[in-house]
Amino acid sequence: MGLLQQTLNNITDLDENAVKRAWNKIDNLTKPIGSLGRLEEIAVQIAGITGKVFPKINNKNIIIMCADNGVIEENVTNCPKEVTQIVTNNFTKDITGVYVLSKFAHSDITVVDIGVDYEFNNPKIINKKIAYGTKNMTKESAMTREQAIRAIEVGIETVDKLVEEGVDMLGTGEMGVGNTTTSAAVLSVLCDLDPEITVGKGSGITSEQLMCKRNAIKKAIKINNPNKEDVIDVLSKVGGLDIAGLCGCFLGAAKNRVSIVIDGFIASAAALCAYRLNPLCQNYMFASHLSAEPAAVHMLQEIGLESMLNLKMRLGEGSGCPLAFNVIEAAIYTMENMGTFQQANINGDEYIDIRKDQ
Repeated sequence: MGLLQQTLNNITDLDENAVKRAWNKIDNLTKPIGSLGRLEEIAVQIAGITGKVFPKINNKNIIIMCADNGVIEENVTNCPKEVTQIVTNNFTKDITGVYVLSKFAHSDITVVDIGVDYEFNNPKIINKKIAYGTKNMTKESAMTREQAIRAIEVGIETVDKLVEEGVDMLGTGEMGVGNTTTSAAVLSVLCDLDPEITVGKGSGITSEQLMCKRNAIKKAIKINNPNKEDVIDVLSKVGGLDIAGLCGCFLGAAKNRVSIVIDGFIASAAALCAYRLNPLCQNYMFASHLSAEPAAVHMLQEIGLESMLNLKMRLGEGSGCPLAFNVIEAAIYTMENMGTFQQANINGDEYIDIRKDQ
């Protein structure tokens, strides 16, 4: 049995006992029941994931999967291909958005070359290269089925190693010119959505390029005929190595019972793939922000998640994850440190249970 199947078999549900204990404590805090809304739900979810009521998060890490995409030959982006390798290298410096935000949130970064068309000489970039980018999906499958599975397993292995080293909260990021095209293609197939709905302007393309992008996805779907019931078939035919790698990260986090934060549109595509492979993965996911990509809302709706923030961000890289880390840690800290009705000398029955009205 391969690593992917072993991982799928070892994903379990939340710890219901810990969930009940967390709700019991929260409902006895000095506040109207449910009045801290999503913060309460976040803290309870963390309890269910870890089996501990309001544990401290000690070690956060954002995994950034980097890969090139052959579909850029179809005029779907205004960024030259070289941007992938330049930005991948820059992730190891203190100049990128995700680096600065991660530093603010006291998080580390793990940069993985899973398919960049370049040979790095940088010890801070982990070489897990499966191919030098995918092929042009408008002409043939982006990759083989075996490559897609291997990419998923790279994600699983990356999470396994980080968890073994003590990481207890993960984020997801990516870099790859053209990957909003592959993400939109994956969404179009898995959810039977027209590219007119799923395709946005990504990093800021022209109206002409937007037409090219939509047409490229339509052509890729027609030529490759991916099976929407087979996630790996979809990934291999119209996906990307970065998406497949991040899909593995979500699966690995669920297997290891560690929370994992979704960044934006591309990471959401990976999360959707993981969810379709094993719906229990959703229990371990948190959506950081609602990407400015028009179809981002469809991604989260399909998974059954709601973003914590809506800041009109579309940077990618994992830049939304540090912000979500802060919200999650604030939720845990608040529930752990608020006083109870007894400590406040208040009769809890005097508060209205607002959940009864919902």
